[in-house]
Parts: sequence; C-alpha cells; structure tokens
Amino acid sequence: MTKLWDKGIKLDETIEEYTVGIDYSLDNELLPYDVAGSIAHARMLAKIGVLTEKEYVKLEKELKSINTLHKKGKFKIFKIDEDVHTAIENHLVENLGDTGKKIHTARSRNDQVLVDMRLYMKDKLLEVMEASTTLAETLTSFANENKDVPIVGRTHTQKAMPSSVGLWAASFAESLLDDLKLLSCAFELVDQNPLGSGAAYGSEIPVDRELTAKLLGFSKVQNNVLYCANSRGKVEAAVLSACSQVMLDLSRIASDIIFWSIPETGYFTLPDELFSGSSLMPQKKNPCALELVRANTEIVAGYQNQVFGICAGLISGYNRDVQLTKEPLMRGLSVTKASVDVVNLTVKKLKVDKKKCLEGFTPEVFATDEALRLVAQGIPFRNAYKQVAKNIGKLKNEDPVKNIKGKKIAGATGNLGLARIKSELKKTLSFIKLEKK
Repeated sequence: MTKLWDKGIKLDETIEEYTVGIDYSLDNELLPYDVAGSIAHARMLAKIGVLTEKEYVKLEKELKSINTLHKKGKFKIFKIDEDVHTAIENHLVENLGDTGKKIHTARSRNDQVLVDMRLYMKDKLLEVMEASTTLAETLTSFANENKDVPIVGRTHTQKAMPSSVGLWAASFAESLLDDLKLLSCAFELVDQNPLGSGAAYGSEIPVDRELTAKLLGFSKVQNNVLYCANSRGKVEAAVLSACSQVMLDLSRIASDIIFWSIPETGYFTLPDELFSGSSLMPQKKNPCALELVRANTEIVAGYQNQVFGICAGLISGYNRDVQLTKEPLMRGLSVTKASVDVVNLTVKKLKVDKKKCLEGFTPEVFATDEALRLVAQGIPFRNAYKQVAKNIGKLKNEDPVKNIKGKKIAGATGNLGLARIKSELKKTLSFIKLEKK
C-alpha cells in the first residue's frame, strides 16, 4: 500500500506502529465524509480546469462506489493504509490510473481531515441537539402533568421550603435550553469550510473555496488558511465543552431521581426493566444506568480537558499532536448522545407517588412562608425571622398544594412559564430540521 508521503524510504516499523495508533480504525467512521469532501474538491478542480469534465465524472462515480462498498462492509481502512485519505486515494489510483493521481491537487491531508471532522461534528452535534430537545420536551410535559404535585424543596440536602415536581422538571428543561444555545454556538464554529487551506499556507492554484463550501453545506469559508490548521482541537474542545454542560445537567437529574426513588423517600418509582440486579442479593433493584450517566459526566469533561491539553502551547501550523484529538471528540459526542437518550427514557417512564410526596411535608417546611406573612403585616423581616425561629415547634402543617399554587411570581411553582420553554424548543427544532436537509 503506497503512502501518500512516500519518497522511497521505508519507515521503521516501530515508528509506523506508534504514529498510526488507532487512527485508521476511527477513520472507518469518517469515510463517508472524506468521500463527500473529495467529490466537492474534484468538482471544484473541474471548474478551474485542473480536471476535465470526463475525469470528474469518473472520479465522482468511483468515489460514490467507495461509499457503497463501505456501507456493505466491503471497504475498510486498515493499519497499513494509515488513514482514510490514503485508502481512498490509493483505490482511485488503482482503478482510474493518472486521473486518480490528480485528486490531491492543491489539497493536504491536513485540510482533508479538517473537512472530515467538521462534517462529522455537524452531524453528531445535530443528533445531540435533537436528543436534548426531545429530553427538554419530555421534562416540560412531565412538569405540566405534575405542576400541582408538591414536594419538599431542599438546600444542603435538608428540608427547606415547599416546592413541586413541576418546578423540578421545568428547571432542567430550562437548563437544557441554555445547553442548546451552547451547542448552537459550537455548531456555528464547526460550520466553516477549511477545504483549500492545504497544509495551512494555501496554494498558488486558484481553488474556489466558496464553491466547495456551498457543495459541502458549510455556511461560510473559514478565511485564514493558517487559522484553519490552528483551529483543529480548539473547535473540538468547544464542542466537548458544550457536551460537558449537557452531561452536567444529566448527572444532576440522575442523582435526583436516584435519591427520590429510594424506599426512604419513595417520591418517584421506575419500572423494573430500567434496573439491573445484584449477583448476591435477590431483592436488589439497582439504578446502574443513572449511575453510569453520572460517571460519564466526568468522562466527557475529561475528554474536553484532554483535547485542550493536547493543543495548548503548540506552535502555529499543523502538528501531529492534534491527531490525538480525534478519539476523545468522537467518544465524547457518542457518550453524550447515549446518555441523553437514557435519561429521556427514564423520565418518560418515571411515576410520581403523590401520597409519598405529601407525607414528606412537616411544619418547619413552612417556616419561611410564615416569616413572610409577618412581613406582610408590617414586621421587619429580620424581626419576623427571629420570631419564627423561636417558635419553630409551634408551627402547624399547611396545605402544600394550596401553598405551591399561590406562588405566582415568574418561574415559581404557581407560574412555571412552560409556554415559553415550548416556544424556545420549537425554534431549536426548526433549526435542526433546516440543517438536516
């Protein structure tokens, strides 16, 4: 198998093994994107006269056949290939001769992998955004169904003030709205065409970067050819940062569900099919999936730090270090999407035991409300606070449902603002549908 950089000197096997690593394996997932980039590049080369129209047609046909073979499992990237770019070009040369040798004109593997990763990230980000939107919708519906179900709100894990199941669910729906904004910002960074930047310094051949941007569905060209190279890893870290925010929310949802579904609280119940068992204790129902969501939050944050650390301090231009940003980026996106799906499934099957929720209320939960009632009578808050504190034992239980319904300020238990959340989610879905066309 001919290396694209081969100059007649055989590379030491130890060096080859070390430098290739598992990159070839990861590239099997990138093959459709490399094919798309190659077709766009060939179309552009035909436009500027480097290829004849006949040569372009042959290249396009052969590249599409590679995609077909790949889908059937008949075109794979092996360690000897090094990467997807080499495997594809060698196939083109083998089948088309000199025409295949022209495909790399004014192009480097550097801008090839940039294009592949950008297209891959666009697709996977849309998947994460769509899944996160679905989860936010599920939480919003759950909030609406349980808006009048009171639950004890906690601070420092201790009983604090009256809350509601609706307030809890809506809080995470709104948090996911913020996460979706971060994912959208990451998508905007990704949505720039690096093709034509070459090895970070451009080319004398007048490549049409605007054309390839249009053909590949990028919103614009990434202008500075050196920044194209320097942005590798930077953009990936931004994507993983957005994913980390999603995972942060998922971990807290998971912890809340675990805590509120233990027998001692019993506010939530889940069907048996969402639990794993114990090899020793016959009675055990373990929330293993939710525990792994929490653990994977640290994993994704670690991927972000890994990418950031790899790129920090690199001198300008391409450095082989950035090859190692590929795996954490791909794994981070995959873990995030899977975790969102798990939490969405869990929330959809979550049942609320209203009786247990009501049983959790004791008189001291209403202490703050009592102090504020004294304030309404003209007593300074600090005096009211001390008066209630001295008489905690004399407080009486109240109607929690009436309490939560009576709090009408924006965003409180009696005014969750779910319509605004739904409106924002519709906008996000419209964006996703537009980009997926």
